[in-house]
Amino acid sequence: MQTTVDRPEQHTVKLTIEVDPEEFAKDLDKAYRSIANQVKIPGFRKGKVPRRILDAQVGQDVVMEEFLSSAVPAYFREAVREEDLAPIAEPEIDLEQAEDGKPLIFTATVEVRPRLELTDYRGVRIDKPDTSVTEQEVDDWVERLRERFAELEPAERAATSDDYVVMDVRGTLAGEEVEQLTRSDYLHRVGSGEFGPVLDGELPGTKPGDIIEFDQALDDTQAGAGPEAGPIHLRVLVKEVKAKKLPALDDDLAKTASEFDTLEELRADLRTKVHDLKERESLGILRDRVVDALVTRTHVDLPETLIDHETEHRVSEATARAERSGLTLAQVLESQGWDEDRFRSDARDHAVRAITADLVLEAVARAEKIEVTADEIGAEINALARAYQRDPKEFAKQLDRSGQIVTLASDIIRTKALDLLVEHADIQTEASPTDGEGEHVAQARTEPEPDQP
Repeated sequence: MQTTVDRPEQHTVKLTIEVDPEEFAKDLDKAYRSIANQVKIPGFRKGKVPRRILDAQVGQDVVMEEFLSSAVPAYFREAVREEDLAPIAEPEIDLEQAEDGKPLIFTATVEVRPRLELTDYRGVRIDKPDTSVTEQEVDDWVERLRERFAELEPAERAATSDDYVVMDVRGTLAGEEVEQLTRSDYLHRVGSGEFGPVLDGELPGTKPGDIIEFDQALDDTQAGAGPEAGPIHLRVLVKEVKAKKLPALDDDLAKTASEFDTLEELRADLRTKVHDLKERESLGILRDRVVDALVTRTHVDLPETLIDHETEHRVSEATARAERSGLTLAQVLESQGWDEDRFRSDARDHAVRAITADLVLEAVARAEKIEVTADEIGAEINALARAYQRDPKEFAKQLDRSGQIVTLASDIIRTKALDLLVEHADIQTEASPTDGEGEHVAQARTEPEPDQP
């Protein structure tokens, strides 16, 4: 197969593809056999109808349509692979020659992804976040441990917003008891919002024996009835006020909350874990910053088709996330003070930056001759199969049938290119925070999950 490449427009290529007569004849014969297996012609067994009879009874144009839908796409894929092109839309096919004994000649016109040529990509200067740990951060984590191991004790005073109350709750709707909202000796954390904002606003200042009654509109998940049924009446009897008693800040806390015998050992361990967490997060930040630095100084004229596709993909993902929360995208945007035009504009900006970032990494990979091995693809497939709880072999077959193996390989190559950029970057460490505000920012940026450290 021979391919000639023309570029009639900036992001468009026209491939003239010539297929050897033998290959053309073999694939055309497959098309005839496929049609023969689909039709029933009197006097002939299914699948055994001669070509001349098919041409007369079915029509040569039907056979050629079958050929175009099966063999030509395969020729096209082979051509773009040989020419290292990345189509972003379906090609426009024009058949120029399709005669027995002669080469098959057709053209395929298609939009393709741009290709960048980068040279000055090593040694990009980026700042690494400071990963030192402040004493305030360690103090904050010690306080979290104290909160986790706090005990509740009776409080001989009125309830406050930080307390718990033991209460009897009775909810009624039109005089009938609502089972979901009726509880005895129930321990409620003031401010939790479990029974709505009204109760949490009334509880501070109450004492055992106080009764709170009010009507409140509750949604159907709380009340078991729609809003048309009317408001819920809640009657709450405060029976006891309980306050959190934090454990003392001493060695006993360390023994209770960890495997350490002293508070200083616990603090040292927390300091190490917070530092390790900051280091892990800083690697992710470094990767983002090195790509951002290259994207910012790279200008590329992107095809509108490519931008539109990526923008719509982002809008579709946002819509799906909203629907999983039981909302529409418009409702989510309204709650954030956005409208659809602003959201689409923002999605488009992010799409342009994401596409440019991919093109930059692809250019680095080509310049560095980065490749992906079968073992690397296999390892990634196994990891994905475990994540989705799928059989690796079946999962690999599914990816291969859908063409996603190529996408997976491209992702691995871009990741390796990014690793190289970080490895050869000129990394400078940011100055550590020196004031209280700086420490607060550092804390907010590096807060681990509740079960860490």
